[in-house]
Amino acid sequence: MAQSILRLPAVKARTGLSRSTIYLRMSAGDFPRAINLGFRAVGWIEADIESWIARQIERSRSVQPVAR
Repeated sequence: MAQSILRLPAVKARTGLSRSTIYLRMSAGDFPRAINLGFRAVGWIEADIESWIARQIERSRSVQPVAR
């Protein structure tokens, strides 16, 4: 099975997150870690990003509305 590596612009487009939010969430352990591609180059494994998106959708849909 071939794996694809996404660079930051593609990750931003798929997640809707800004660069700073991506790195903040990575530091907090709430976002997939980037992999080193070389000097000053990183990327994310596409399957990791897709799994993260699926978890976000599941969390969003499982939240119960607050009773007023």
